[in-house]
Formats: sequence, structure tokens, C-alpha cells
Amino acid sequence: MEGGGVGDAYGEDRATEEQLITPWAFSVASGYTLLRDPRHNKGLAFSEAERDAHYLRGLLPPALASQELQEKKLMHNLRQYERPLHRYIAMMDLQERNERLFYKLLIDNVEELLPVVYTPTVGEACQKYGSIYRRPQGLYISLKDKGKILEVLKNWPERSIQVIVVTDGERILGLGDLGCQGMGIPVGKLSLYTALGGVRPSACLPITIDVGTNNEALLNDDFYIGLRQRRATGEEYHELVEEFMAAVKQNYGEKVLTQFEDFANHNAFDLLEKYRESHLVFNDDIQGTASVVLAGLLAALKVVGGTLADHTYLFLGLASRLPRPDDLVKYAESCMYTPTYRSYR
Repeated sequence: MEGGGVGDAYGEDRATEEQLITPWAFSVASGYTLLRDPRHNKGLAFSEAERDAHYLRGLLPPALASQELQEKKLMHNLRQYERPLHRYIAMMDLQERNERLFYKLLIDNVEELLPVVYTPTVGEACQKYGSIYRRPQGLYISLKDKGKILEVLKNWPERSIQVIVVTDGERILGLGDLGCQGMGIPVGKLSLYTALGGVRPSACLPITIDVGTNNEALLNDDFYIGLRQRRATGEEYHELVEEFMAAVKQNYGEKVLTQFEDFANHNAFDLLEKYRESHLVFNDDIQGTASVVLAGLLAALKVVGGTLADHTYLFLGLASRLPRPDDLVKYAESCMYTPTYRSYR
């Protein structure tokens, strides 16, 4: 696959028929441990030579199955599920056992699977996260970790992190406060960074900051996986976030991107304003939504003519994100009348 896809997403060369082992597997574990490593496991796609080189003889059925054949089988199986949540669970299970095949499946079938691994299905997955929880995905930082967040970050096995998507779970999509169960959002969003943006999975880190929840149903749910306490606010909340942001910069450097995801309105704007000058931060709900709205308007001007100032706009359904698209349109209107804008137009 040229110009994108799994090969580009990992930034690694493919093996040739003459190579005994694939280039990406020089230093990985062998034998049964290799089959349990989702980053390097290829399932039945291991060649005869690879099975000998990695001590896989007898650990796999004798048949060989290319990634394409495995993809065909998995898509067939996924389509047997009537409920999207069951498809989501199957995709997450695949990601945990064969990461390369997961991304090949997602990239090759993005229109069909995007609504499965992210919205809208991820919303139901977050609501039921405690019930469907199997293996930990991402990093959990809670109030219990105050004073040692840097140590927690160092527990993550990857060191060259480029993108962090972090949530505190207070405003998950349109579903409200889901607390620690909001982890499905950073996990899903970063799978899109890889499948659509080409960022290596090993460079992505999903994080949930657990400061409690005000969701009574979750607090009384035996299967809830987060702190069973009311949500921390004020100084206690901001001190934890401040320690987290400092630890991120110390551990991963100044160039790591931290994306604030699904924070409640009363914190989202404040956090973006506080850290935008000192850290590389981004809020998709605020900046991303506004940018897409503005891009659509600018594209429409090529059809209807005129300038932004010539038209009237109705913003509907943007909820807490309403002010920012409006502000950005006003800002763009002012820029369109400057010499700088005209020179770059």
C-alpha cells in the first residue's frame, strides 16, 4: 500500500520473501511470548521461515493465511453481529492481540468501521465500559496518584510519545459525566490518529484523569472501574492537572501534543487558556469544531460569492462549543479586510 496505510502508519518497511525475519522483529520476543505481543503478532500470516526463526513451530496451526485472507474472515465475522457494541468489542479484542491487522482492517474499511471504533458506538461502550472491560488500555491517573504522577507516566512502556489524548470523563460526547469510563474516547480517538493520520501506535498515549464522578448510577454500579467519590473541583482539581501537565513535559519533552478531550465547558476553556502558551495543547471540541465550521463557510463563499460579513449565520446544536465557532467567524471576518489576508488569498 503506497502513500498511506499500515506500512506508513508504522513507518517500517515490509519484509521480502528472502528475509528470514521481518525487519520490525529483530529484537522482539520469540515463541509463545511473540504470539501474545499485539504489536508483533501476525497470527497465521507468519511465513514458514519466520516460524522457524521465531520458534513458532507447533504453536500455530500448519496453514498459512495472509493478512488479506485474515481481513476477509474478520470482516465476515464482524458483519454477523447485529449490535454495533458487539462489533466494537470484537475490534478492541483484535487490537489487543494483533495490532497490525486491526489497523489494516480499519484503514481498508474506514467508512464501515469508523462508526464502530468511534462515534456513535464508542458512546455506548463508555456507558458500559465497566461491564465490557477486559484488559487495560491507556494510562489511568487518579487523585490517589497526586505527588507521583511522573512515576505513573514512567510506568507506560513506550518512551517516544508524540500525542496524548486526555479526558477527565466529565462530558463524554452528549452523554454527560461518565467518570473513569470515558477512557474509550482517548483510545478511540488515537486509533484514528494512526489509521487516518499515520501516527505510529507506539507514539500515542490515551490517558484518563480520574477525579471522581457525579453520576449516581456509576457510583452505585458494582462494575464501575473508577474512584467511588464525588468529582473533585476547584483547587484540588487544578493542582492535579497542573502536576500532570508538568510531568508530561518533563517525561516526554516540549514537543509532545496534549489534546484535551471531552472536558466540561467550565474547565475546557480555562485549561486551554492556561496551558496554550507553555505547552503544545489542543482542544478538538473547541478549536477543531470551530475550524471545520469556518472551513465550510469559506468553501461555500466560492459558490455563493461575497465575504463572510455579507451573510447571516445561525449556530444550532453546538451546545457548550457555541461561542468558539462564532468567535472564529468574527475573527475571520476582521482578517479578510486586512492587507495580510488579501496578499495571501
